[in-house]
Amino acid sequence: MSTERCLADFIGAWDITRKIVPAHGPSAEFAGQGVWTPTTTGAEYAETGVLTMPGATPMTAERRYVWGQDLSVHFDDGRFFHRVPAFGGTATHFCDPDTYDVEYDFEGWPTFTVSYAVHGPRKDYVMRSTYCRAQ
Repeated sequence: MSTERCLADFIGAWDITRKIVPAHGPSAEFAGQGVWTPTTTGAEYAETGVLTMPGATPMTAERRYVWGQDLSVHFDDGRFFHRVPAFGGTATHFCDPDTYDVEYDFEGWPTFTVSYAVHGPRKDYVMRSTYCRAQ
């Protein structure tokens, strides 16, 4: 079993590799960096990198979230997304009409993975991200 994680464990810069596999069509890959920056109420998470897909010009991709001390994750507009299980495990987010099932695996800490299975009438893909502490 994993050690219990707290917000302080994530603070700092992490290198990210990600593979996105749709139910139909070509896969995409992302390589970049995510940074958790402490705030008075938790942390801001900012991610930037390059997304590559077969037959397309590589493009810059970015995302931002706000994390609470309790490992709650919110979109940057304040809407709740999900809570990270402190020991690793699963969480679900329903974004009508699609469902996001997420799994956090902290067994190889300080490397960890986050996998999403997204299903619904608008989305159908699996995304697996590996985070390694940046040097």
